[in-house]
Amino acid sequence: MDVFVKLKGWLQELTEVGLLLLCLSIVAEILFGSPVPFLGSGVVTNISALIGNLGEQGVVGLVALGVIIHLFKKK
Repeated sequence: MDVFVKLKGWLQELTEVGLLLLCLSIVAEILFGSPVPFLGSGVVTNISALIGNLGEQGVVGLVALGVIIHLFKKK
């Protein structure tokens, strides 16, 4: 069971780092324009498309949005 606790901790930390990198890339793209050389291209465009797709999917989009919100919330 200790392995699962450690694995869960690692996954939570990786998710948090991923969200921080996502926020950094959004801010960098807003400040420096698109594309930012070291972050790839179109982060804001991709997020806008994701939000549009979630809106078109109905109930599945709501469930996905709930999962995303859950990831952003801290316990």
